[in-house]
Amino acid sequence: MRFRRQARLDTSQIEDLRGSGRRGGRGLAVGGGGLGITGVIVVLLFQLLGGGGGGAFDDLADQTAGGSLRGTPQTEALADCQTGADANASEDCRIVGYVNSIQSYWDRAFRGSRTQYKLARTTFFDGEVQTGCGLASSAVGPFYCPRDDHVYIDLGFFEDLRSRLGAQGGPFAQAYILAHEYGHHVQDLLGTLDRVRRDETGPGSAAVRSELQADCYAGVWAGNAVKTGFLTEPTRADLADALDAAAAVGDDRIQARTQGQISPESWTHGSAAQRQRWFTTGYRSREPGECDTFRGAV
Repeated sequence: MRFRRQARLDTSQIEDLRGSGRRGGRGLAVGGGGLGITGVIVVLLFQLLGGGGGGAFDDLADQTAGGSLRGTPQTEALADCQTGADANASEDCRIVGYVNSIQSYWDRAFRGSRTQYKLARTTFFDGEVQTGCGLASSAVGPFYCPRDDHVYIDLGFFEDLRSRLGAQGGPFAQAYILAHEYGHHVQDLLGTLDRVRRDETGPGSAAVRSELQADCYAGVWAGNAVKTGFLTEPTRADLADALDAAAAVGDDRIQARTQGQISPESWTHGSAAQRQRWFTTGYRSREPGECDTFRGAV
């Protein structure tokens, strides 16, 4: 998958705080809640889940007709992210392009429904970052905070995904992770996050079902990505990278890698097979309505 060279990137959807905060350890948050790659679990750890959007960053509501966000802190690192050609040449610009494409898809998907899509910023940080859900370190991995409608990511996580979690990596693995976090934003807008209890774990728990639905939503975006005008059709190799990343962050794979044993009763994200299956369901169906993980077996 490549970006269309003339596609126009919108860096206002990114808040770049790298180099402006405290430096902290970048280890991986593994244990009771599993890897903090998925935002709901991070919010559970902060014990602040229970509300929808709004909160600390009120300027998110100040959207322009063109789909941009006003008042976004910018850095020189993103100044050259103007077109799809830039996204093909730079990781920072590639992440901007993925965010633009993901939000473009969901903005269109929500049209005609009773709920309006609300643009959410992605915040780049390193070390630690203050969020509407509390202070977070890079150790928690990428996450979504429903209190301020932000996706937070230390881009160093992508290297951790390869070197510490055993994924093969690749650009579309990055796209999967970002699309998953925006899947939580969609859940927040639809009220789905209200179903999740922080003290419930296990293969069929609401927490796992929420994570699998976000995986499915990521697949839906991937299946429709070319229609957003930013990207060409994903290749088999691209999809293999996404599925490999989904497996790498399965609870069973993480537990086996870090603890030497698998404890399904403590799962909060789903197994490798479940995560792959629901991403594939979304990709093949291309329909958000096929992502109802809260009914039946998962």
